[in-house]
Amino acid sequence: MVPVMSLWLPILLSAVVVFIASTIIHMWLPYHRTDYAKAPGEDDLMEALRRAGVAPGDYVVPHAGSMAAMKDPAFVEKMKRGPIAIMTVMAGREPSMAKNLVQWFIFLLVVAVFAAYIAGRALGPGAEYLSVFRFAGATAFVAYTLAGWPESIWYQRKWSTTIKNTLDGLVYGLLTGGMFGALWPA
Repeated sequence: MVPVMSLWLPILLSAVVVFIASTIIHMWLPYHRTDYAKAPGEDDLMEALRRAGVAPGDYVVPHAGSMAAMKDPAFVEKMKRGPIAIMTVMAGREPSMAKNLVQWFIFLLVVAVFAAYIAGRALGPGAEYLSVFRFAGATAFVAYTLAGWPESIWYQRKWSTTIKNTLDGLVYGLLTGGMFGALWPA
């Protein structure tokens, strides 16, 4: 076994490397630019949400409220007529990603700590690079990707977006595994 605290360097450096990779993927590579489309009548839609007093939160339209209400003919008709929307409403603000980037980096550290924990419990000091790579990389891959799949299964997120996010997670998992493999204690 290798204690998590003795893996602080691969934890930190894997988070930094994945942060840089995610920046490159999302800021410089074009394949995520089609993940979201502009809503038709964007200005009118935003004004309608403001007029309705929609507070920040998660919403579904139409909303039944209970399993029994889902059988109500009026609700069934709303579902048939559409549109159906699942949306997250955020408060207005100046364009800034600082808070999101800090939270993202903290998440990367958390994933790296779990990768360290699992690899550290499975392997001892001096483990072969490939063994460390497999444990840490697979753990990171699972953490970065699998939670996104239910979004496509249940909430109709485009499968193309989920697949692209899974490929990103594969890159992040490979980078994490590589960093842990290279810096594993002897």
